[in-house]
Amino acid sequence: MPLKTLIASCFVVLSASNLSAQGPLAANPPMGWNSWDSYGLTITEAQFGVNVDVLSSRLKPFGWKYVVIDEGWYLKNPSAQKPEEFQYTLNERGQYSPALNRFPSADKGAGLKLVGDSVHAKGLLFGIHIIRGIPKETVHSNSVMIAGGFHPADAADTTDTCSWNSDNFGVRDNAAGQAWYDGLIRQYASWGVDYLKVDCIASHPYKADEIRMIHRAIVKSGRPIVLSLSPGPTALENAAEVGQNAQLWRISDDVWDYWDRPAGKEFPKPLKRQFATIASWAKYTKPGNWPDADMLPLGELRPVPGYEAPRTSRLTHVEQQTMLTLWSISRSPLFMGGNLTMLDEATAALLTNAEVLAVDQHGHDQRVAMQDGDLIAWTSKGVGDRQYLALFNLGDSAATVNTSFDRYGLAGTSYKLRDLWAKKDLGQAKGIAQSLPAHGSMLLELRP
Repeated sequence: MPLKTLIASCFVVLSASNLSAQGPLAANPPMGWNSWDSYGLTITEAQFGVNVDVLSSRLKPFGWKYVVIDEGWYLKNPSAQKPEEFQYTLNERGQYSPALNRFPSADKGAGLKLVGDSVHAKGLLFGIHIIRGIPKETVHSNSVMIAGGFHPADAADTTDTCSWNSDNFGVRDNAAGQAWYDGLIRQYASWGVDYLKVDCIASHPYKADEIRMIHRAIVKSGRPIVLSLSPGPTALENAAEVGQNAQLWRISDDVWDYWDRPAGKEFPKPLKRQFATIASWAKYTKPGNWPDADMLPLGELRPVPGYEAPRTSRLTHVEQQTMLTLWSISRSPLFMGGNLTMLDEATAALLTNAEVLAVDQHGHDQRVAMQDGDLIAWTSKGVGDRQYLALFNLGDSAATVNTSFDRYGLAGTSYKLRDLWAKKDLGQAKGIAQSLPAHGSMLLELRP
């Protein structure tokens, strides 16, 4: 191995060790809010700020701490009807910069630093979304210099563009490509970014080289930035590799507010069909590695959602509870997508149930314990002698569960039960005798 390469490799390993000295990044599933489901490409600094305020005052006490600006913060005209009409904002290094008409605090080269500072002042963590690659405009002009004396054309793979977003060219796996990502992540670190969602990289296509380059750039930056890869479905055969380089990765296509897939549509992924996908990833869940079941399209999806027309979530309250139950028992990251400035009491109650959130944050050894037709059961272990049992009815009519605990692989013959959604003790029992509504769920804490 050349000396220069060996030194660089040692630096990455040592830096990674330093970043994890207090334990792995994202030791628990991240919880927060992302702008996409409510604002799509269009969010402004003011709109972001008022959502941050609500999360800080209403959700932060329950563990919600990440706030993420999703795609398009560099577009001057995000409501353009055609992609070729988009107007981009670039800095003197050829990197995307926040559009000043939407993020006025980015004036005089500040980028998103002042936005990040305002988030941190509230005790929260700041995230942004990017599309992998290098802006086409930067490559075509080829006038800026990348660290190391490279030009953008040295880094860009002009044969590679994202199939659903043509903003960028891909990045070559070479010294110039690494230098591009090193500079990009240095910029985000200077803004105080704590969470980076990188899109068009986990599937459609899977870009292993760029994942590794971004990971190395984060380590070199010295800032503990959580890396989230999107979109899904990430292939199961790539589980080890993504786990070595990222903390989150999407396991399915986009999930929106459908119980089941509309007739004739292959997109989006509906809640009912997410059960099998989440189950297939359960064994890969551990501190610092969180298979991501996607955002929670709950509450008000407006004013400009990233998919379809402005609306109240189509999921019924029962289905929304089922979504939170499944995400929690499987330990998925929890990112609320609905507009927090319109947060209703019923949705707030789902998001602030501390006992349910503890299952997501502190459970372990989660698994599918039983499936009998439309009835599914998951179990996981909690702190101390706690165990958890989640019951789901995927059917379109009510169903009765009447089983002993050994059916779920639980050793005890009798447990004290607590209904975590109802926050109610149910007494000692030798089994489960409960009715579940159509599309409904129950989450129980069991103690000997």
